[in-house]
Amino acid sequence: GFEVVGVYTQPDKPKGRGMKMTFSPVKELALDRNIPVYQPLHFKEEETVRALEELAPDVIAVVAYGRILPQRVLDIPPLGCVNIHASLLPAYRGSAPYQWAVLQGCTETGVSAQYMRLQMDAGDVIDVEKTQIGENETAGQLLDRLAVLGGNLLSRVLTSISRGSATAVAQDESKVTFAPMLDKSMCPIDWTKTSREIHDQVRGLHPWPVATAVLGGTEFKIHETRKTDLTTDKAPGTAVA
Repeated sequence: GFEVVGVYTQPDKPKGRGMKMTFSPVKELALDRNIPVYQPLHFKEEETVRALEELAPDVIAVVAYGRILPQRVLDIPPLGCVNIHASLLPAYRGSAPYQWAVLQGCTETGVSAQYMRLQMDAGDVIDVEKTQIGENETAGQLLDRLAVLGGNLLSRVLTSISRGSATAVAQDESKVTFAPMLDKSMCPIDWTKTSREIHDQVRGLHPWPVATAVLGGTEFKIHETRKTDLTTDKAPGTAVA
């Protein structure tokens, strides 16, 4: 129900074994809808910012863009810049929120709509959508569900903003937690941990960078585990299949 005057997505990147230049799904959809697509490396150049100003957007919606927006860009839309973040803020600010929710054994998470500011994920929260995390659900499976929730949340929030009925609440800084980037150093399983911790590690690191273990001198990836007993936690490493 809104006119999209332009879509910004990261530059095309080579992917696959053949390293073929590939469009992002966002770009493909925008081109299919005849919506102008912009792919700047960043917003440091004057002409990049000026091009966005000329689009004259009333509001800017940002989801997993992976680029820092300077204050000059944040000031362009009169109704503000809205970000959809995959956590219940102020929990898990940062680049890997849903993964850390799984890694740390959370049973609930969700998506938050916030007004953007220069400080990462620190803006006032407009609305949230909550969901339970399945006991065997991987981070990748969770993300698929959060994407749908986030789309619905964004539509609802943009509607309230356009009607002038949106309200926002400042985040409680005393409850802030962070979700730093994942890396492969987190992959090897520590078999001295409890079965629950190992189970959460495998789920949280899937589909990337994937938990690993060594058997007979050979390293292999563990894509999935199942807890045989979620009510008790026996000796370290047990109850993991």
